[in-house]
Amino acid sequence: MSSKQSFNTFLIISCYLINIINTQLLINVKNQGGDVVQENIAANVTDSTVILEFQRSDGTLVTQLIDFASDVQILKALVLGEEERGQSQYQVMCFVCHFQKNEFISADAMSKLRQKNPGTVRMPEEDRGRDNYTMDYFVDISRSGVISRHIATLCAEAANATYIRRQDLLLWASQPGASESQLMSAVRAFPGGSMVPSCKDTTSIKLPCQCHIEMCIGWYPCALKYCKGKEEIMNASMSYRCGIKTCKKCFLFSYFVHQKQVCLWDE
Repeated sequence: MSSKQSFNTFLIISCYLINIINTQLLINVKNQGGDVVQENIAANVTDSTVILEFQRSDGTLVTQLIDFASDVQILKALVLGEEERGQSQYQVMCFVCHFQKNEFISADAMSKLRQKNPGTVRMPEEDRGRDNYTMDYFVDISRSGVISRHIATLCAEAANATYIRRQDLLLWASQPGASESQLMSAVRAFPGGSMVPSCKDTTSIKLPCQCHIEMCIGWYPCALKYCKGKEEIMNASMSYRCGIKTCKKCFLFSYFVHQKQVCLWDE
């Protein structure tokens, strides 16, 4: 990366990290390639949310937001442009998915975590593999509040590149008080349908295609640990919280793009 690109990267990333000054944890994590990245994890008990953010070694800024109140997970990628290939600016994509509450410790539990050795390089206890997501629709940011009120804020720069799956919409629609028609009003179909070739099989950079991007969360608190002890007065067995379990998880997203030009890494 040139000095100019490095400076531009610094400016872009700095602007995004301004919003996480009150981070609860700064975790040093060794990724699959052996590089150490620093994850910023913040919990908001009032909003019942957790935000995890880090910059990959290739410069991509990844943000994961868990909205426990709505059972929604948002994964955002800010990808820097390749100037030598005609991409002078960065691009932002958001992927909105259904979330099971037991996949991440609660915002309240997250807010109570403390670090004893902040400089330690962490490794996850469990690798939960990779989930594949084929996205079916664009999300209409202006109507996205029926899914999660956090989408419009987090994905403001991805107004035309925020994606969702039909099967996740149906899961939210099955919840008490939810409306499938209301949820469907917040999405729009891909132009010409989704049956387009993979970007790696598309020769022209101006043709629409199916892009792929992988995002891996190298370390996150996926569950609480409980230990058994005895109540001194009653001499009875009891369980108490004694730590956290940590996991790694990857996500592979397949999604529609208007031109291969915005998916040059998928070759």
